[in-house]
Amino acid sequence: MLRILRCHGLLQRTLSCPIQAFASQQQHVKQSTMASVALTLDVKRRIEEIRQQALLGGGEKRIEAQHKKGKLTARERIHLLVDEGSFIEYDMFLEHDCSDFGMEKQKYPGDSVVTGRGLINGRTVFIFSQDFTVFGGSLSGAHAKKICKIMDQAMLVGAPVIGLNDSGGARIQEGVESLAGYADIFQRNVESSGVIPQISMIMGPCAGGAVYSPALTDFTFMVKDTSYLFITGPDVVKPALTWVFGFIEYWPVQSPHSGRISDEPRQPVYVN
Repeated sequence: MLRILRCHGLLQRTLSCPIQAFASQQQHVKQSTMASVALTLDVKRRIEEIRQQALLGGGEKRIEAQHKKGKLTARERIHLLVDEGSFIEYDMFLEHDCSDFGMEKQKYPGDSVVTGRGLINGRTVFIFSQDFTVFGGSLSGAHAKKICKIMDQAMLVGAPVIGLNDSGGARIQEGVESLAGYADIFQRNVESSGVIPQISMIMGPCAGGAVYSPALTDFTFMVKDTSYLFITGPDVVKPALTWVFGFIEYWPVQSPHSGRISDEPRQPVYVN
C-alpha cells in the first residue's frame, strides 16, 4: 500500500509541472491578447480623432468665416461636384514637414488641400480642392505632392483632372521647397496637355503659382465677385509700382477673350 501511495504521489508531481506550465502559458497568451486588443482599439480611436481633425480643416471658426464670405469649404465643393458617395480621398493624414518659423506647432491632417478621385455622371475624375481655412490654401511641399500624385494617376488611366483653386500661392515659410512643388505641378500640367482634360475652377483669391498652373490648363472658370487671379497680389504690387488698389479694381481688367461665360452667371453651361 505504501508503495502504491508513493507511486501515486510521484505521478501527481510529474503531471503537475506541465499542467502548471501550460496554465501559465495560457495566462500569458490571454494577457498578451488583451494588451493587443487594447492597443488596436487605441490606434483606431487615434485614427478616428485625426480623421475628424482632417474633416474640420482649419477649424470651425475659419469654416464659419468662409461661409460668411459666401464661399464653401474644400470638402463641400467636392461633395457638390461629384456623384453622391463616390469620392475616395487620398493622403488624408499627410502633414507638412516644415520646422521653421514655429511651423512644427502648426500642423493640420491633410495640410491645405483635399485630393482624391470620384465620379461625375458615372465617369471617373481626379480632383484636388484647396482648403483656404488652412494657411490660406497656400502650397507646401506636402500639398504639392498630393496634387502631383493625383495628376500622375489621372495620366495613367486617362481621366480628367479638376482643380478647385482657392490659394494664396506658395507657402512663404517653406521657401524654395514650396516653389519646387509648383515646378513639379507645372511640369505635369505641360505633360498632361493634349493627353487628358485639365479643368481649373477659381473659387477665391489666387496669386502667384496658384495662377500660373490654371493658365496652363485647358479650361478656367471663375466666380464673379469671389474669385480673383493675381500674377502678384496688391500688397506686393504697391511698393513696386506705387499703385494702390484692392481686389475689386482688378475685375474690370480683362482681355476681350475672357469673361464671356462669367458675365452670364445664371446661364448654365453644358459640356458633352
